[in-house]
Amino acid sequence: MSGTVMGEYLLPLLQLCDSNFPSGAFSHSYGLETYIQEEKVTDKQTFAEWLEIYIKEQLTHIDGLACRLAYEALEQKQMETVWMLDRLLHVQNMPRETREGNSRVGERMADLGAKLYPASTLIAYLERIKSGRSKGHAAIVFAMIAHDLQIPESVTVLSFLYSATASLIQNGVRGIPLGQTDGQQLFQWIQSHLANAQKTIQRLDLDDFGSISPSLELAQMRHERLHFRLFMS
Repeated sequence: MSGTVMGEYLLPLLQLCDSNFPSGAFSHSYGLETYIQEEKVTDKQTFAEWLEIYIKEQLTHIDGLACRLAYEALEQKQMETVWMLDRLLHVQNMPRETREGNSRVGERMADLGAKLYPASTLIAYLERIKSGRSKGHAAIVFAMIAHDLQIPESVTVLSFLYSATASLIQNGVRGIPLGQTDGQQLFQWIQSHLANAQKTIQRLDLDDFGSISPSLELAQMRHERLHFRLFMS
């Protein structure tokens, strides 16, 4: 691949993967705050252990897999499959806060993405979200933008995994709290785990969707009953 072609999609990916991209993900810990308040995540080591489980379970078997399946459906122009994935992402998500948080982040990302990269599929998705026919999810928005920019599927999935993890690391740094150096060391440490997750996702199919650890879901459910909260979920 030539440097020119790589540069054409590298810069948009850098923008989408930036933890400062205003999708609203910085407001959500997806259950991490529960582990922090229960003193199960207290430092860089325990946070790394939590991240590894989150990546192997929830991020791989739900969000990451949905991103890949949505990309493939877009390749085949099977929009009904994309809308079906949106429904699955919503109904399988038992914790209310996480379910609603995913929808908020998805709608915000779709709205901003449609202004930056107005793909016809993304505009249609945003219209469905606003009319209530779809719920919205960042995995599908990311796949739509990347597909429109002709970013390869494998790069798309890996970039999405990084984007989702980057927000969590930033939230962990301020929620535990950790030092900025700890955060950057976690960014470096997590790279091999994301690469392994991307390879695993390539081997999965729709039957594997939603196969995650119950403890993650239970922590997300307990979050709404915490006495003090920095995050919305």
